[in-house]
Amino acid sequence: MRLTILGGGGFRVPLVYGALLGDRAEGRVSHVTLYDEDPGRLTTMARVLADQADGVADAPAVTATTDLDEAVRGADFVFSAIRVGGLEGRAADERIALAEGVLGQETVGAGGIAYGLRTVPVARAIARTVARVAPEAWVINFTNPAGLVTEAMAGELGDRVIGICDSPVGLGRRVARLLGARPEEAWIDYVGLNHLGWLRGLRVGGRDQLPRLLADPVALESFEEGRLFGADWLRSLGAIPNEYLHYYYFNRDTVRAYQEVKQTRGAFLREQQRGFYAEAGRPGHPAGAALAAWDRTRAEREATYMAENREVAGVGAREESDLEPGGYEQVALALMRAIARDERATLILNVRNGPTLSVLDAEAVIEVPCLVDANGAHPVGVAPLPLHAVGLVTSVKAVEREVLAAAASGSRADAVKAFALHPLVDSVAVARRLLDAYAADHPGLAYLR
Repeated sequence: MRLTILGGGGFRVPLVYGALLGDRAEGRVSHVTLYDEDPGRLTTMARVLADQADGVADAPAVTATTDLDEAVRGADFVFSAIRVGGLEGRAADERIALAEGVLGQETVGAGGIAYGLRTVPVARAIARTVARVAPEAWVINFTNPAGLVTEAMAGELGDRVIGICDSPVGLGRRVARLLGARPEEAWIDYVGLNHLGWLRGLRVGGRDQLPRLLADPVALESFEEGRLFGADWLRSLGAIPNEYLHYYYFNRDTVRAYQEVKQTRGAFLREQQRGFYAEAGRPGHPAGAALAAWDRTRAEREATYMAENREVAGVGAREESDLEPGGYEQVALALMRAIARDERATLILNVRNGPTLSVLDAEAVIEVPCLVDANGAHPVGVAPLPLHAVGLVTSVKAVEREVLAAAASGSRADAVKAFALHPLVDSVAVARRLLDAYAADHPGLAYLR
């Protein structure tokens, strides 16, 4: 089985390859093609993967290319993890938004809109290439904003594109373990959009165990989301929100914290990865040095994740258990296994809605539990959302639709509307200034007129 990774020079590629090395079952991935527009990053990643494969019998072969057609031709699965504008673009997204007093996070608020406006045209072009060159391939999208980009690609690929995210997986795993359940044996009632969802129940043996957790304030504040949101707020909601909802529920506090830090998350990652690629890409390193450099960099990256949000919540460093591997790469591997081998699995994925959520139309991409088999991912019916969640979900989906419209039409008016309608921007004047600043900074937005 052949896998192509788009964004193959990206920092998180070794997570995917490492998961493949542990898959020893029949019909596993035998060949990985890395695609990236940056040949230097491709070379560096190929070195890291070679270090990972050292001593592993039958490790998947790795080739690299800067030609998209060549990369996807013959692929069974295409994993998309591109970053249009790079980390330089992410740092600018944050800086420009914060200057206007609004959030610039890469998937939430103004930053997510700017990133989406840059990314959607590229994602649609990739989807057209896959449809033309490898029409039988399945596309697994991790490119952010994941729900928006998956919906853009679905316009070309239909249900053969499926979005993944590690946030719901991590949340479900933490809650299950806290309740004394094995994560793989629990049914997680989770619903929403990407980075905008709620865990509303966790069933073990047919019985919902979440009320037991909500009744225990000490236990509630013993894990990542509990510390972020606080026991009182979780009990008020009657659910455990995805960590990204902290940007909504504590928006002013978070914006203030981001404005006060010396360096935004994007700027930190930009500098960190410059150091990594310079070190790991240097010729003449002994075997294993590139992988060692990657491991050190990854550990620092994970330990500082959402540091500003934890500061707002008054909590300390991340727990050791939150730093363990097994995130999106394991979701991707489980998804590929289920489709390729017709091994039925239940996974929380980003797929087209159909009749699942009545407040959204059938084409809207949502994030819900899905049954997966050889025919793809099928969303499971869920209970209706409470009104407070309906408001957020429909507002953000309306914003995503304006982004898709702007990317298709090149209309500046549609892009302004996307910014202005977002609940974390909520100002037409600010929306216009944001778009002017982003367009001046990013050549990728030159198509807007």
